[in-house]
Formats: sequence, C-alpha cells, structure tokens
Amino acid sequence: MKDITLVILAAGMGSRFGGLKQIEPIGPNGEFIIDYSIYDAKKAGFNKVVFIIKKENYNDFKETIGKRIESHIEVLYAFQEIDNVPKGCTIPKTRKKPLGTAQAILCVKDIVKEPFAIINADDFYGYDAYVKAAEFLKKEHNKEYGLVGYLIKNTLTEYGALKRGVCEVKNDKLLKLIESKVERVNNKILASPLSGGDSFIVDDNQIVSMNMLLFDSSIFEYIEKLFPLFIEKNKDNLDSAEFLIPDVLYQSIKEKYATVEVIKTTAEWCGVTYYEDLKNLKEFINKLIKEGKYNKNLW
Repeated sequence: MKDITLVILAAGMGSRFGGLKQIEPIGPNGEFIIDYSIYDAKKAGFNKVVFIIKKENYNDFKETIGKRIESHIEVLYAFQEIDNVPKGCTIPKTRKKPLGTAQAILCVKDIVKEPFAIINADDFYGYDAYVKAAEFLKKEHNKEYGLVGYLIKNTLTEYGALKRGVCEVKNDKLLKLIESKVERVNNKILASPLSGGDSFIVDDNQIVSMNMLLFDSSIFEYIEKLFPLFIEKNKDNLDSAEFLIPDVLYQSIKEKYATVEVIKTTAEWCGVTYYEDLKNLKEFINKLIKEGKYNKNLW
C-alpha cells in the first residue's frame, strides 16, 4: 500500500484557544475536531500523521491529543519556530510569531518524503473529503497538486462572515484563488476579496478552498525558492507579514511550476469561527453518531 501522510497545521492552537487545555471538546467523550479528522483520514487510507506545533506546546499537545491516537496510527511532530527558514533568510528579532502556513509546511521537509495532505487543526472536513484526497494522493504525480473543493453552501455559518478561498476553475484545474470574506446576506452569498477588490455575488455551488491541499515533495523546493522573494517583498513589514500556502499555490500556477487539480467533495465543513457555532457542531457530530458514521466512544 502506498504511504500517504496527513499533515495537520496546529502551531496556532495555543494562541487561538488561549492554551491547549482550553480546547473545547465536541464529542461525547471529550473528543476534539482533530480526533475526528484523524479517524476519517485513517479510515480513508492515510497511514501517518504529522502535527506541526510550537515546541513549547509539545508536552501539552502530546498529553492532550497525541496519546489518544498513537496506538492507532503513526504520529510524528514538527516544530514551527520563527527561525526555521532557509539558509540566507533572516527574520528580525522583533518578530513574535511564525510566518504562516507556507513556512509551516517547510518545517516537515525532513520527515515527509511521501505524498501528503494538509489540513487546519480546527476544521471538520468530513469523511468524503479524505476519501477523495486519498484517491488523488495514491496516484502517481509530479508537480501535480490537488485542492479539495467544497460547495460554498456547505461551508457557511449563520453567525457572520468567514474567510474562504473562492476558486476559479476550468476543466477541473485551478486557475485562480481569491481569498475572500464570505457571508450570506439577504439570501445571496457575498464574497469580498481580502485584497480590497470589489465584492461579488457567488451561487450556492461555487467551489471554495478550505485549505485541504495535496502535495508531493516538490512543494518544499518551491517554497524554499519563494522564501527570499517573500522576505524582500515584505522587508518593511516583516514583523507581521504572513507567508501563506494559498499564495504559494497561486504563484506555482502562474509560473507554470505545477498544476492544481480541483477535486470536488460533497462533504459538509464545520468549524467554530463564532462561539455560537459550537452548539451546532456538537449537534452535527451527535447526528453522525446516531447515523452510525462514528462510534460514541471514537477510539
């Protein structure tokens, strides 16, 4: 069986949740969103998990999350630190936090040699998304990346605006990714580009990215190539600039370094952007348990 790995971006968990101990359980036995992500990935055919975390969170993370799953799947850890950058790149000492998701992915270069998927730690992606991702990764690819695309109607919350990558797609290939704030207003979905461009209306079946992206090892070389360019471009605001993987993905398309296949999923995304989302997410998980999709005691 071909090895495929799930890389989980979790370096922001400490700051986002006020410390790992405060993560809100969503399952009936204290399970976190991450537990369901790993359960679905393993069932779909992934056989290794790599957590990207802050070094200072290692003990808490291993005790809180790692020990639950180590007997079920191979688990490795990578640390995203501010100074984890390619040779020749210098980050100012005034910078307080890591540089974003592109830097995070580079942190697994030495331990991930096989095809891999990345996900956010605090998003529930749904089993079908992992099945589609695994099917893609098990095929032979060379600089052919993947993006699991969701119908925007399956990714919204009733409580406010959310960030989504609105995809421009042709013949199942990604042409453009417009990072936007999206919200249903007067029964229409309004997308407002984060770049400051004009807002536009999209229909319920618009494909969006939820940061479930699929790569081979060639992505590491490409991120290393772009890193000094990012630093030069942002030299006047390196205390806060973010080196983000959607930007890298779009650049790889523009430069014809890689192609990006958009793989559509019917899965429903769930997350906790707003406090009110938590109740809905717990109810959604309980519904899936009643339908037999998950055991009440997951592990």
